[in-house]
Amino acid sequence: MRPSRGARASSEEINVALSREPSLAIIEPAVKPMRWPAMGGDAARLALCIFGVVGSLLVYGVLQERIMTLPFGVGERREVFTYSLFLVSCNRLVTAAIAAATLVAKGMHSELRPVAPIQNYASASLSNVLATTCQYEALKYVSFAVQTLGKCAKMFPVMLWGFIMLRKRYGWRDIGLAVAITGGCFVFFTLGPTASRVAKGAASSLYGLLLMGGYLVADGYTSTVQQSMFRGYSMSTYNQVLYTSLCSIALSSFGLASSGQLPATFRFLYNHPEALGSIFLLSCAASCGSLCISYTIKSFGALTFATIMTTRQFLSILLSSAFFGSPLTRGQWAGTLIVVTALYYQGFAAKDKEGGGHHGGGGGGGGGSGAKGSKGGAHRRPSEAKGKAEGASDSKGEV
Repeated sequence: MRPSRGARASSEEINVALSREPSLAIIEPAVKPMRWPAMGGDAARLALCIFGVVGSLLVYGVLQERIMTLPFGVGERREVFTYSLFLVSCNRLVTAAIAAATLVAKGMHSELRPVAPIQNYASASLSNVLATTCQYEALKYVSFAVQTLGKCAKMFPVMLWGFIMLRKRYGWRDIGLAVAITGGCFVFFTLGPTASRVAKGAASSLYGLLLMGGYLVADGYTSTVQQSMFRGYSMSTYNQVLYTSLCSIALSSFGLASSGQLPATFRFLYNHPEALGSIFLLSCAASCGSLCISYTIKSFGALTFATIMTTRQFLSILLSSAFFGSPLTRGQWAGTLIVVTALYYQGFAAKDKEGGGHHGGGGGGGGGSGAKGSKGGAHRRPSEAKGKAEGASDSKGEV
């Protein structure tokens, strides 16, 4: 079901689409954000959310960089893990297991069957697999700081896909913020080294930036398709996560087999079994992060979550610089501050607008509320639900 033509995109929708990780992709349909808590139990819950989101994603970032850029083994047996699709498969396998277990635990057995046509899940899955693979592959050619900050430049692709597919319109402030964020990324990329420690050749950085461009386009499409599915079908969060993850497992496994990487992956893991521990922890951190993201958006709204994610991105760059010995130049720190300042301004400006009586997120129940009582098959939302704003996390993303 298509949204109304010309619907204006809220700052909340843009904030959340910018903040999600492809590998952490749990998206919450139509949640109404709460005000920032001042004291008492809400403050404790917010602190727990911050610790869960930031902590799990910092671990995820460290493990991601360690697996893709540092060798396993000693001496002549030293090898760098290069099989990104296997990481995607492992992440999605853990995420699918958690989603299925949650549906069973909540008694939502009808949601164990597809709610939308399987090709809808597959469409979001294909772009998500492409985005996550580009994200992992980019670490072979550009530094973790470049990868992390480059994700912030997804505002233009998100806005473009939103205009093309959902007929959204954007204000001058949103366009100005997109220019500021992209400009800060450009400053970062041009005023310091960008190559990964395992990069080979002068053209490596350029290839890494092209991979990040592929990530931005694919991830922007993923979030738009997921929002469209929530608008068109009465599905819970976990139903979408389950079937998108299952499709991702099938696609990434097919990619591993067809490219001939599967035997090489098993050979690497046989020679370096310690890598399995890091890969398993990476998948657990991704899944834990996605659950914390989902709970944060449900409890405190997308704007609060976007601010937390901005802080996490800045801390990830600091941690990578200290932990892996990847110092930034003054120009790169300036570019980072431009991006982080623009993201914080975006979040707080949207919060002030909400406090003045405008809520970016529409009404509606949490994940799964609309799915109760459904008996399988494709369940369309009633027509009056058309055009409601959805809150979405990154997933994600990735988780």
